[in-house]
Amino acid sequence: MMQNVHLAPDTDEDDLYSGYNDHNPTYDTEELENDTAFQQAVRTSHGRRPPITAKVPSTAVARPVATGCGSKTSLASSMGRPGTGALQDGVTRPMTAVRAAGFTKAALRGSALDPLGQARGPAPPLEARSEDSPEEKIRQLEKKVNELVEESCVASSCGDLKLALEKAKDAGRKERVLVRQREQVASPENINLDLTYSVLFTLASQYSANEMYAEALNTYQVIVKNKMFSNAGRLKVNMGNIYLKQRNYSKAIKFYRMALDQIPSVHKEMRIKIMQNIGVTFIKTGQYSDAVNSFEHIMSTAPNLKAGFNLILSYFALGDREKMKKAFQKLIAVALEIDEDDKYVSPSDDPHTNLVIEAIKNDHLRQMERERKAMAEKYIMTAAKLIAPVIETSFAVGYDWCVEVVKASPYVELANDLEINKAVTYLKQKDFHQAAETLKMFEKKDSRVKSAAATNLSFLYYLENEFAQASSYADLAVNSDRYNPSALTNKGNTVFANGDYEKAAEFYKEALRNDSSCTEALYNIGLTYKKLNRLDEALDCFLKLHAILRNSAHVLYQIANIYELMEDPGQAVEWLMQLLSVVPTDSRVLSKLGGLYDSEGDKSQAFQYYYESYRYFPSSIDVIEWLGAYYVDTQFCEKAIQYFERASLIQPTQVKWQLMVASCFRRSGNYQKALDTYKDIHRMFPENAECLRFLVRLCTDIGLKEVQEYAAKLKRLEKMKEIREQRVRSGRDGSRRDGSAGSDSGQNCSKSERLRAQLRALPGTDAPYESSCSREPDASYVDPLGPQAERPKTAAKKRLDEDDFADEELGDDLLPE
Repeated sequence: MMQNVHLAPDTDEDDLYSGYNDHNPTYDTEELENDTAFQQAVRTSHGRRPPITAKVPSTAVARPVATGCGSKTSLASSMGRPGTGALQDGVTRPMTAVRAAGFTKAALRGSALDPLGQARGPAPPLEARSEDSPEEKIRQLEKKVNELVEESCVASSCGDLKLALEKAKDAGRKERVLVRQREQVASPENINLDLTYSVLFTLASQYSANEMYAEALNTYQVIVKNKMFSNAGRLKVNMGNIYLKQRNYSKAIKFYRMALDQIPSVHKEMRIKIMQNIGVTFIKTGQYSDAVNSFEHIMSTAPNLKAGFNLILSYFALGDREKMKKAFQKLIAVALEIDEDDKYVSPSDDPHTNLVIEAIKNDHLRQMERERKAMAEKYIMTAAKLIAPVIETSFAVGYDWCVEVVKASPYVELANDLEINKAVTYLKQKDFHQAAETLKMFEKKDSRVKSAAATNLSFLYYLENEFAQASSYADLAVNSDRYNPSALTNKGNTVFANGDYEKAAEFYKEALRNDSSCTEALYNIGLTYKKLNRLDEALDCFLKLHAILRNSAHVLYQIANIYELMEDPGQAVEWLMQLLSVVPTDSRVLSKLGGLYDSEGDKSQAFQYYYESYRYFPSSIDVIEWLGAYYVDTQFCEKAIQYFERASLIQPTQVKWQLMVASCFRRSGNYQKALDTYKDIHRMFPENAECLRFLVRLCTDIGLKEVQEYAAKLKRLEKMKEIREQRVRSGRDGSRRDGSAGSDSGQNCSKSERLRAQLRALPGTDAPYESSCSREPDASYVDPLGPQAERPKTAAKKRLDEDDFADEELGDDLLPE
């Protein structure tokens, strides 16, 4: 039994760790390039490393040593496990199972330490993936479909709906190709249903966004009818929304109810939203009772602001006063679920706490809370203004009831706003006394409410031109809240009305420092600079205001008017053209453009804009006068007649329009019509000397017997006029000095002499008619044939027009929203 047991000799050579510190030339990396065996092992990927040489290669004789990589002796399985100490592969089996890793006795016999397996050579290269395989093609195509779906969603979120639709269509085409390839390679059960669902849903959504409702409904039908898509029935909500947009309310309600049936009860929020849609659809169809049922259910299970407001609207349509009150109380009771404002106030002087509060004071969550609170206040205020006039005998009593309910709710600060709205309602009803009395109740309230009420009172008295009261309440508003821009603007308005423009500008500047978005103050300071003739500063103010209010007609007009005052008609015309794009039917803008083109000598453009102005407002005397003079100047007197006749209808007591009509008949050669017109004028205005002169002239030219009669009337009229002038002169002589009296008498004598000279200059019967047109009859009547059509408006008239336009906007929009 012991014949196979071999005891290890007790010599130093049997030490397992002997020779560990001896130098082995294998690790001499500097000689690796000259080591033939190493280079051969690197070049080949098979074979054993040649035996390691002795410690000193130059002297030692190589001797073969058996290694772990040497020849192995096959052991038959029947031999069993070798005994302890037996030779196995040239190495004696140790007596213990514990042996140092890599440091064996065989290492001294020529086997090198190779823990990384470098002697085995480089690993074989990986097998190249075949891109032509069907599985790889399907995988790449599926990746491309997913990318197209994502690109469609991104484009839709960026507002490019057309590109989003194209991407969705492309994804649909590639997905159908993918399905066909999968059917050819694998069984239909391996089709990616989630990808198909996402592609169809994206395509339907983009169809709906592009208002292609028929295509969207067809795509949704494909999804809904496919039983393989789980939870596809809830997409009927989207189909109901499309029918609602198409105003097909019956189908919309049908699909909403089908979606409601297929959504489990655990999804409460989704079911509430669908029921809210059903209620809104019932309101649109006028079925208010059914709408009430939906909103009542919502307010009893999960109350929200929109449902409460819609419930009030439904009861208002039904005229149920008591139900309106109950619905308003339910709306007030809806919890906002937002933090109190005290959270954002620092309780101590801790710098770390202050930094945290400053960081969260205006973050996205805080902004969302403000928006939710503002929306709640808007719903409550709108509902109160809606039901207050109908829930009681008068709107004042209704407002009082709403105020009491609000005071007992978490929205107690809205009670004061309701009171101010009550005053505004009085203003709309032209009951200024009650409005003032209501606002005066706030004089003993806190500073914010007192400032708001005083601001409205100041504006109210300003509209009534009671500038002393307006100034008093403006001072009260400013003292209550120095940072109220509306109060400062009203104070500036009262100072502006008193003519102190420099001081008014200071109040407007302070309002802008408190609130840079106060457009009223910026507009008014522009008007102030314009009054002070500081046109460059005024233009700068209005250009800044134009950057804020891009389509404000008043701002555009002021910019154009300032350029006109700066004698830059080109810029004035350009800004007026922009103004015309905002208010294309404004007759004053059109006539202004016509006047600018007329001053530049462009008659054709001036006529076009004056004619458009007349078409939109045919009662402007200035436009009528210009058009009539234009046709007379262009020798189309027949067309001028209709304009002067309209002017005579507008101003029947002004004889000059009828004289112009007769003059047009005379110049067009229709003497009989002109004579009849002059006779009619003489019957209406028997003391008009101009009419008698033309009657004498026409009767002389035609050779009528009435010439003596009209000539005698004219002489009698001139004599009476001369007597009146002498009486006036004699009256002035008693109150004036001799020099001034002599001057007046000289002027009057010269005027009477001029009239007599004009009478003597009347042509005889043998003179041609056109010779009688060479002189103007009198300064009180201007013949249209003269250069009157080209004269510009007087500076006083221009200034009057501009001031009227500007004063309409002074102090505008000062009532709180």
